[in-house]
Amino acid sequence: MRVHVVYAHPVVHSFNAALHDCIVTTLLNAGHEVDDLDLYAEGFDPVLSTAERVRYQTAGANLSGVEAYVRRLRAAEGLVICAPSWWSGMPAILKGYFDRVWVPGVAFEMGGSSSGIRPLLTNIRKLVVVTTHGSPHWFVTLVMRNPGKVVLMRGIRPLLAPRARRIYLALYRMDTAPAAARARFLARVQRTFAAF
Repeated sequence: MRVHVVYAHPVVHSFNAALHDCIVTTLLNAGHEVDDLDLYAEGFDPVLSTAERVRYQTAGANLSGVEAYVRRLRAAEGLVICAPSWWSGMPAILKGYFDRVWVPGVAFEMGGSSSGIRPLLTNIRKLVVVTTHGSPHWFVTLVMRNPGKVVLMRGIRPLLAPRARRIYLALYRMDTAPAAARARFLARVQRTFAAF
């Protein structure tokens, strides 16, 4: 399977970097074709400019400056998002990636089904999100209602293949997680991608 890994963390020695390395290595060892997009390493500009916003609804014209990213997304059969959850959501660089790349004519067309859109990324049959939270599970789910998960697992789901499989892996209390907890989570991630 052609798997597009989108990674967003600025620190090369972080636990998220270890997760990213585990994902890519495990997928390659399992025989998958991996297109690894490290947003920070590639210097992705997350800022949606005034000109981009003006032409946002115009399919084709809205690809200016992001054509290569769109080609990579359209070539994918599987999509992996590996990024921490900060302030109950995704890092700004990842949000900017969605703002600038997942545009009308690429991810969706307006005027589709009851949701008002027609999905265009039906080439993607599997979505896996790997993330970390500083807060405990109870706070993220009960108090905050898990906004990051809602956006990534429910928000973009209608844009993918009709029966796309979704997996969400999260380590909570990242800031205080002991080494054993991080090791268990890393092993869980490795098992998931070995069976991808």
